[in-house]
Amino acid sequence: MKLTLIRHGETEGSRRDLYYGAADIPVLPDSLKALEEKAKAGVYPTAGHYCISGMLRTVQTLRALYGDVPYTVLPGLREMDFGDFEMRAYAGDLENDPAFRAWCEDAEHNVCPHGESVPQVLERSLRAIQPVLDAGEDTVCVIHGGVTSGLMMHWFCGTRYDYSPAPGTGFQVTFRDGKPESYIHIG
Repeated sequence: MKLTLIRHGETEGSRRDLYYGAADIPVLPDSLKALEEKAKAGVYPTAGHYCISGMLRTVQTLRALYGDVPYTVLPGLREMDFGDFEMRAYAGDLENDPAFRAWCEDAEHNVCPHGESVPQVLERSLRAIQPVLDAGEDTVCVIHGGVTSGLMMHWFCGTRYDYSPAPGTGFQVTFRDGKPESYIHIG
């Protein structure tokens, strides 16, 4: 089985280096156009099944890459809820926020105020992806960078930065007997 994980297209949040996950913001029009062009060039693999997190940016990216294909919404694959840090940038905003600095002391484990922690996101992501893996059908999931990097770290070790996909990129993971065996970069 091949499971393709693609990060949604570029948003105002990614362009401005904002912390955003729960905010349901759209993909920028120029990014959608670029994704459509890459899709026409055959950059992205197809599959028998498509999944999204349900956020607007994942719907838009799926449509730009694959057109009007049927899809399944897996809300457990939504990006991390950054709580009080949502739609805020480090530079000029969060860098002097004591709550942000406390969170950064161990951002991999601390819970964002009124938000989630990395382990909470990984746990819900693993629960959400398990039925897809159990089905054993080649699947494309258009999801989020943090979710993708968390799953890849869980399956292949390394750090978050080893698997942080740029907008419109991701990984295709080959599973054999339900276990992740190898991966290639997509996009």
